[in-house]
Amino acid sequence: MCKKLLVSFGTRPEWIKIKPVINKIDGILPYTILFTGQHGSLVEEYLENTFVMNEVEDGENRLDSIVCSLLNKDSLFQDVTHVLVQGDTTSAFAVALAAFHRNIPVIHLEAGLRTFDRENPYPEEFNRTAISALASIHLCPTETSSQNVKAMIGSDSKVYVTGNTVLDNLYGMSPEISNQVIVTMHRRENHHWIKEWFGEINSLAKKYNELEFILPIHPNPNVYNHKDILTHVKVTAPLSYDKCIDLIRTCRTIITDSGGIQEESAFFKKKCIVCRKISERSEGVGTFAYMCKKPKDLVGIFESIINSDKFLVDGECPYGDGKAADKILKIFDEDLR
Repeated sequence: MCKKLLVSFGTRPEWIKIKPVINKIDGILPYTILFTGQHGSLVEEYLENTFVMNEVEDGENRLDSIVCSLLNKDSLFQDVTHVLVQGDTTSAFAVALAAFHRNIPVIHLEAGLRTFDRENPYPEEFNRTAISALASIHLCPTETSSQNVKAMIGSDSKVYVTGNTVLDNLYGMSPEISNQVIVTMHRRENHHWIKEWFGEINSLAKKYNELEFILPIHPNPNVYNHKDILTHVKVTAPLSYDKCIDLIRTCRTIITDSGGIQEESAFFKKKCIVCRKISERSEGVGTFAYMCKKPKDLVGIFESIINSDKFLVDGECPYGDGKAADKILKIFDEDLR
């Protein structure tokens, strides 16, 4: 019996994927929302009616402090009977570990994503694999991700395919095509090459000046400090989620290293260039997503897409139908009551 569910998030992508679940259980299951503070300024708009860990100060070792605080804060887990974590952040792993140490069942939302390369992405690949080992209920976005979990912990475990909750936010929306190209870049593994990535993106924007390249700049100094390279790109402050989704819905194509945008672009049947060595969302690679492992390959991949006769992909989105939270509510009704 679920007397109280603790729902944890620390970053904007986590909240975006947790929110549809909150909307479904509100008034049905008792819950408390915990914001761990992994991302600060990017999530301020979501913190109403949320317990915020505010004793952690900014600094070089801020994430380490968050982890230590979570592991040692018994009051967070008072009267909690289940804990829900999302994805693969370090604070999600810390909350899951803290719950496990207190013998509280962990529910893992977006379980089973894998690259099978612990360095790509780092540290997320370790975090999500470790959470799988700790969790009691695994809510997987696809059949592939569910098989990854079953291969690790056994087929008799509570492993469910729900679709990805991020698509619930998009249900009922339809794509359009404009002259805009949306660009995002933030991943740790791209920091070393950010000047090269930005150089190639700027070259494309200069060559294809009939298109408007838009890049909401990430505040991480490893990204932000190189924005001056983008002389032919419209560089903006971070956008609200609704504005970002509207741009994805209406753009010509997308250049990104974001996993969430890879899912959202597929929902709108847009072709998306993924600037990474490998993706844990393999289901859409080759149809909706095109892997670009090195900056020098970007121009060729972009031109193959932009010169195509079709900008929308035929076929169904492999990441769900926008009704994941409905499936999760049914699972909770069976397993948590």
